Amino acid sequence: MLFRRSLRASAAALALLLPFAAACGGNATATSASDESSVTLRVGATGWKVEEAILKFAHLDDTPYKVKWSQFQGGDQQFQAIRAGALDVASSSEIPPIFAAADGRPNFKVVAVQRGSTLNQEVVVPKGSEVTDIAGLKGKRVGYVQNTTAHYFLYELLKQAGLKWSDVDAKPLLPNDGLAALSGGSIDAFASYGTSIITAHQQGAQTIGSGKDILSGNFLWSARDSVLKSAGQRAATADLIARITKAYAYVRDGRQNAFAKVIATTTHQPLAQAEKDFRAQQAQRPTQARTVGDDTIASQQKVADVFAELGALKSPLDVKSFWSRELNTDLRKAL
Repeated sequence: MLFRRSLRASAAALALLLPFAAACGGNATATSASDESSVTLRVGATGWKVEEAILKFAHLDDTPYKVKWSQFQGGDQQFQAIRAGALDVASSSEIPPIFAAADGRPNFKVVAVQRGSTLNQEVVVPKGSEVTDIAGLKGKRVGYVQNTTAHYFLYELLKQAGLKWSDVDAKPLLPNDGLAALSGGSIDAFASYGTSIITAHQQGAQTIGSGKDILSGNFLWSARDSVLKSAGQRAATADLIARITKAYAYVRDGRQNAFAKVIATTTHQPLAQAEKDFRAQQAQRPTQARTVGDDTIASQQKVADVFAELGALKSPLDVKSFWSRELNTDLRKAL
């Protein structure tokens, strides 16, 4: 409770409430709980709703605005929802926004970066497979999650092994479908991430390649253009992203075992494994938000250039056209 009260009392939190007042046509002192509750953010999560869970664990889920979380199998699906007007804020790797913007008519902007772990981003083969490395995939049926990190690191791993994309029978599959195909024998390997990789290992799958050192560790927060036009939603987005960073810091401060129980229950893995994985992820790269900068834009541009080289994009893409620094000031204050 003391942790929650100290956050509420912070100058950053007070400063962040000002846009809510502006959105409601009043001033900071006149803003009421009902005014704040009129702001709603529809936010996407991939795999499982870890952000929602960690905010609740850290007692930071008591936002003055409403948050409606939706779960997706991949960031690409979140951008389909953004495009359809069914989602306000998407959380993804660097890859999905590239394909969502490829037609030249994106209705969103990347507004913040969340630095995070690149563990559990792997190419796996089923138990008993004779394939032991990426080079052994030549001529094999390889599933991958299209337009995601898996698509990117699989291509890069194939290049490193001296193979072309055309050297494998690449099959785009959603994580759950890929798991079923791997265990059923209809594919020889699967490139995926997160809970699907955890489940694959539980089924005896072995790792033959990893995207750990290929991926940048930049995970992006993207907001619909309509969010940036609303002072209330814009402020809420900055506040929510900052709360998630604070929640991870709260867990790292000696509460890893307790939060691992939440992870284990949700992902159906042993507690010891859940805690080991969480500690490893936070040791590799603590989860924390940062503002948009030239380097973060350049990082995604490098990825876009690789997809253009692969032929997955019809033409080269200038990614800075769908980045925005409009959230930087509010996010710095909130952090």
